[in-house]
Amino acid sequence: MTIKEFAYLCGCNPQTLRYYDHVDLLKPVKVDQWSGYRYYEEEQALAFVKIKNLQKAGFTIEEIKEFLDKDNHVIYKAFDAKIAEVEKRLQEIKAIQRSYQTEMDIIQEKISEARKKVTEALQEYDPVVEFGISSDEYADIIGNVNSYFDNIVVSDIGQFDYEEFHHGEGTSEEQECLGFLHNPEYEVVFEKHGWSNIKDFIDEFIDLEDGAEYALYIRVTDDKAAHHIAFANTILGVLLAKNPGKKRSLSCNIEKSADDQNHFWLLKHKKY
Repeated sequence: MTIKEFAYLCGCNPQTLRYYDHVDLLKPVKVDQWSGYRYYEEEQALAFVKIKNLQKAGFTIEEIKEFLDKDNHVIYKAFDAKIAEVEKRLQEIKAIQRSYQTEMDIIQEKISEARKKVTEALQEYDPVVEFGISSDEYADIIGNVNSYFDNIVVSDIGQFDYEEFHHGEGTSEEQECLGFLHNPEYEVVFEKHGWSNIKDFIDEFIDLEDGAEYALYIRVTDDKAAHHIAFANTILGVLLAKNPGKKRSLSCNIEKSADDQNHFWLLKHKKY
């Protein structure tokens, strides 16, 4: 029978049969070499039912091919296994649903803790000597930091990166920072060594490229390291304030210097 007649017998669209032919699931018994018409035998309708139901049950094309020559006993066992798999996944989703609000509350609490830690560090810090900015400019930076936390709460808690507010703490972070200098995806676009204060050279790297992704890696003496949270957020705040309207990604990693000297690197992601 023609593909149209066979499609009517199976209760499907001829396009479905053409697709099954294309993926080698159900080939016609004959294809006219002149017209290209496909012809099927009535018995192939049983194979069609097997294929259609296995497909609806979620089996892949390759899995279905393995079942084409199997009897109904094997097929039913396959359905049982699929049901068990789906039921297991359903239980996992239900467990996720039950824990969802608890995890949201935990994340919200961690955000609040980070906000408090950063805000207190900024309020206790005097940036005049280091950055040469006025009290009004510094107040704006603190306000922008708080706005950042507000946006996390309002928009998407899942976007929050706690590590952004923990600079230079722990061996693993130190290794990650050092990796920036050897990461082939980043290039050093500015560096300064043996400096006293950021204000002495900030104008040399203040102009950031629109749309670029930057990473600041800073090694500082003990007196500066003691205020690493405020130091990092202040320098990020200054850079953002000096580059209004630009789309840019900034991160800052700070660690104690091993040679009692201050070192600064500005790196840019090479994809930009």
